Amino acid sequence: MVKWHAEKTEEIFKELSSDHDGVSEKEAAERLEKYGPNKIEDEKAVHPVMIFLKQFRSGLVYVLFAAAGISFLFDKMIDVYVILAIILLNAVMGFIQEYKAEKAIQALKEMIVPLAKVYRNGKLLEISAEHIVPGDVVALGEGTRIPADVRLFYVKDFRTNEASLTGESAPVGKHTEPLDEETDLGDMKNMAWMGTFAAGGKAKGVVVATGSRTAFGSIAKDISEVEKKGGHFEEKIGVLAKQMAVFAFTGAFIIFLLSLYVQGAGVEDVLLLSEGFRESLLFAVAALVSGIPEGLPAILVIVLAVGATRMAKRKAIIRSLPATETLGVTDHIVTDKTGTLTQNTMNVRKIILADGKEVEVTGEGWIPEGDFLEKGSKIFPLKKPNLEKLLHIAGVCNEAELTKKEEEDKYEIVGDPTEASLVVLAQKAGLSEEIIYEKEKKIDDMPFSSKLKYRASLSVLLGEKENQLYVVGAPEEIMEAVEYVQTEEEVRKIGKEEKEEMLRRVEEMTQDAMRTIGLAFKNTEEEKREIKKEDVKGLVLAGVVGIVDPPRPEVKEALSRAKEAGIRVIMTTGDHKGTAVAIAKEIGLAGEGEKALTQKELSGMSEKEFEEAVSRVNVFARLTPHMKLNIAKALQEKGAVVAMTGDGVNDAPAVKQADIGIAMGIMGTDVTKEAGEIVLADDNFASIVNAIEEGRIVFRNTKQASTNLISTNFAEYVTIITSLLLLGKLPFLPTQILWLNLITDGFSGAPLAVEPGHSNILKEKPRDKNEGILTREALPILVLTAVVMATITFFVFNHYQEEGVEKARTAAFSVMAFTQLFRAFNMRDMKRSVFKIGFFKNMYLIFAVLIALILQVAVIRMPFFQEIFNFKAIGYGEVLILIALSSLVFFFGEAYKYVHYRLIRKEE
Repeated sequence: MVKWHAEKTEEIFKELSSDHDGVSEKEAAERLEKYGPNKIEDEKAVHPVMIFLKQFRSGLVYVLFAAAGISFLFDKMIDVYVILAIILLNAVMGFIQEYKAEKAIQALKEMIVPLAKVYRNGKLLEISAEHIVPGDVVALGEGTRIPADVRLFYVKDFRTNEASLTGESAPVGKHTEPLDEETDLGDMKNMAWMGTFAAGGKAKGVVVATGSRTAFGSIAKDISEVEKKGGHFEEKIGVLAKQMAVFAFTGAFIIFLLSLYVQGAGVEDVLLLSEGFRESLLFAVAALVSGIPEGLPAILVIVLAVGATRMAKRKAIIRSLPATETLGVTDHIVTDKTGTLTQNTMNVRKIILADGKEVEVTGEGWIPEGDFLEKGSKIFPLKKPNLEKLLHIAGVCNEAELTKKEEEDKYEIVGDPTEASLVVLAQKAGLSEEIIYEKEKKIDDMPFSSKLKYRASLSVLLGEKENQLYVVGAPEEIMEAVEYVQTEEEVRKIGKEEKEEMLRRVEEMTQDAMRTIGLAFKNTEEEKREIKKEDVKGLVLAGVVGIVDPPRPEVKEALSRAKEAGIRVIMTTGDHKGTAVAIAKEIGLAGEGEKALTQKELSGMSEKEFEEAVSRVNVFARLTPHMKLNIAKALQEKGAVVAMTGDGVNDAPAVKQADIGIAMGIMGTDVTKEAGEIVLADDNFASIVNAIEEGRIVFRNTKQASTNLISTNFAEYVTIITSLLLLGKLPFLPTQILWLNLITDGFSGAPLAVEPGHSNILKEKPRDKNEGILTREALPILVLTAVVMATITFFVFNHYQEEGVEKARTAAFSVMAFTQLFRAFNMRDMKRSVFKIGFFKNMYLIFAVLIALILQVAVIRMPFFQEIFNFKAIGYGEVLILIALSSLVFFFGEAYKYVHYRLIRKEE
């Protein structure tokens, strides 16, 4: 592969069979045929029908289909319709989520400009960007998007914004000289990349790569090659489905054999399909329906949807519902720096005046509000002549604009971010454009030159007989041209020692990740109307400002909470090593002596060394998108559950590779948003930690709601087996079991989905990712409550035998339903007493239980339902007695928690 950045211009033209006039139209047509259009190749689209059918590939769905099929064979059509409706509802919800999920490539395509200026046979033409070919010579100007990967051979003050590709927020000055072959992508300053912006100046270059062969194209390839494995939640639900299938079908088979045994049926009865055999099969179908928690898929969707709603209120928007639970097992957050940990703005934080005094500046983002502090005390900047002068220069010597979007109460900038930071600085002091231009008029401007490393402005001072020249630029260049300093009292000569001291302090600011800018001025004659290079001498130094992309104010606390939660945070950025380390230390991500590793250092490592570095180092700088992807993969191979955050296109492949991809909603590109499962509405790193807290609550609620449903199924099985063995009768019919599993369980289970957090769940370490929904810890309370439910139900079923099997079933059905409702209170927390966490904290459950009680009484009392479910009316007095008996399960459950966790394990 040719390393274009290391080649001389003449060699590149020779390699591409082109020259400064570009290629001919005929040659361009041939190359277009050879290389194809300049666009990102589409992945083969998945038909919506296939996406819909994919929703049925689930172990739980297979079990439900089997139950529906068996019910159909025995003409239990109500059972069939209910089960199929549940399957369809879940498929529709899954389809809606996945239909939106795979659009990253399309979003990337839309970042390419539709038109571009190229030279063909020496003539400048405007053509479709798709028709650009390698060897074309393109003209680039301020504000345009780069149409392909270009090796520059002519530049004039040309700068590009490459944040979407490298993560570096400041515009990059370009030149045409060859570079070392091992130069990192972010340092290839003789290249311009497809999809980035021209921030200033103009340039010409030869196209060296188009479409999928560009740096952006390699990102698209990385995205398309990432195989998104099944999520953590789907995996655990799959395991649960298998457990339930084994339980349901094994139990049904045992009950079938028991029924045959009780009825004394032999081989002949089976072969002749006798009445006894058919009744045994009916029992087996009832047991099968009983063993499958038909309401579980709906309850799980509710748990996830409630979790997603809660996260949305905390500014984390969920694109894929299962992601809400996966957050609960996340133990690594791999985050970009620019725009994620930092604000992606340029703020003046420190001013060193020419007399050596320091001034600190406060404020956030592009908002023109903040204080000026000297030795910690607030000062009025316009009352200090030397500081006022510096601020005046900052407000005039730039071409940036600050605008406010009134409808959003938000400030935006137009122009170079560094120059915009000077505008914001001036306006913080009260120097708006209107105030400045009341006293003077700018008559000439020299744009920033990457060669000269400064910019200049010439102004007429209204009402005075002289003009002033303002110069802003690199401190070392400004200091070369400075002969005087501005103090509070006077303008005086500057000594050599003063210059050296100022440059030393500038170096200190640079080590603190500050971008430094010198500001100076001088008086000129009134007749002067144009700035020339030779005018920039004999300047008066006003001072130096230090500019940073500041950390988000809430990041430090969020990192502390993440650490407390047992979560490791890793910074991966395309920015410079020194900047990355300085920010990491400021926010508490890295301590003194901790180092960062760069792309170049990582590339030179063996596989083992790379794995060790990823396990040990928390800050990585100057990374390419592909290296970010490799870091995410390496962590996953070590067993980590990785959440990857990012905003730029450079983050998209790793965001998709991660177990949880988290995109920034404000600064994030469409590509990254489409690659992730979660979008942060406020771009706030702290929202990630909040989302992880909600994710842990989601898993706890999933576990408790699932245990609640499964214990019902277990209780039903125990009751059926006991009744068959001891009485030779079936205590429930299939339709009655469906009511219990859907309606009663639904009313008692759904409110558990909205159970709030009871303790500081974020102080617990991340749970083992292999932990299932059904665990050994949950089994004792599950079995205990199920046995109590079954015992009470069997007792009642046996008690009513003398009054006929229909009334006995009605009573048994009622007790099973009432015990389900009481047992739901136990399941609000499987360790702590419901009285300790607050009996009335979950009012949804209180109201749901009351409604379920009314429905339960109605279904056994109303003739219409009695006919459907084969019930016989029970008196209201009897109902109250059955409710009182059923409440015993609640007291047994609470007693178990008190004895096991308070007395034995001494847990609070």
